[in-house]
Amino acid sequence: MDVFALIVVVAVIFIILYVSAFLFVDCDFALAWAEKFGKPIGSLAGKVVWITGASSGIGENLALALAPAGVKLVLSARRENELERVKKNCLKIGKNLSDKDVLVLPMDVMAMDKHEQYFQMVIDHFGQLDILVNNAGRSQRANWEDISLDVDKAMFDLNVFAVLSLSRIAVRYFMSKKEGHIVVTSSVTGVESSMFPFSASYAGAKHALHGYFNALRSEKLPWNISVTLLCPGPVFTNFLAESFTDKPGEKFGKPVQATDKRMSGERCGYLCAVAIANKLNEAWMSLLPYIPLLYLFVYYPNIGSFLARLLGPKFFLKIRDSKVKMDTKIE
Repeated sequence: MDVFALIVVVAVIFIILYVSAFLFVDCDFALAWAEKFGKPIGSLAGKVVWITGASSGIGENLALALAPAGVKLVLSARRENELERVKKNCLKIGKNLSDKDVLVLPMDVMAMDKHEQYFQMVIDHFGQLDILVNNAGRSQRANWEDISLDVDKAMFDLNVFAVLSLSRIAVRYFMSKKEGHIVVTSSVTGVESSMFPFSASYAGAKHALHGYFNALRSEKLPWNISVTLLCPGPVFTNFLAESFTDKPGEKFGKPVQATDKRMSGERCGYLCAVAIANKLNEAWMSLLPYIPLLYLFVYYPNIGSFLARLLGPKFFLKIRDSKVKMDTKIE
């Protein structure tokens, strides 16, 4: 076999293995590698991690994934009773965690004028902060042309500006230490929004996060500040009922269905913890078909554009929300 033929054979084998891998992974390949061969979550033992939006969903499951590793936790959200429940469960499974190692800090992330005060409360309690996880946020379901600008503003206030406010306080603190880690829960929508119609304000906000925090990562390399963007796809949480619509103050109000094809909250929280332990720049996590579609849309945009036109927006809405009904104005 000559050299050219050998190269062709190797290339074909690589392509077959690469494509086949999509059938067995529920995350991007860098995260899959980190899960198998990277740093364990236990490498975070003793670190102080502050999680916003920790009373349910991904935030709660991330806390439950970190607790067995002996991570000290700050749990924040508006519902104090739910935070206490999460704390109780963390202490049950926590490795060498005492009551003082899990701080319940009720807060409304929208109260940006109080962020400095909340941050100081964390430092006063633990004497340090190692990782800030900006997880609080809401999604959306709406037709693009019907969305009130007040909804766009509310979405950006919650999903972008509140995150920036708290993160800038943390970054100044991390710069003084010359070390730190900012984590932001984005979404696969923030990576590529073509596959996620009827969520325009949400998509815009998540794209904005990538712009802000990719710039932060590059700018603060001399200070040893890491930035991780967590990008989950559809997950079994209560997010859908709480989603914005096109009207100010309105909630979508429809629960996810048990028959939906979504990643479990436990699996998502675990993968988020792996991504944090390995300081990945960006981590995608979702069940089929989103991971291969993401690779296609990101690295082969012309093919992705063709598929978007071929399959249409209702197809992508159906694989995301399954049996959830909304008026899409499409026959």
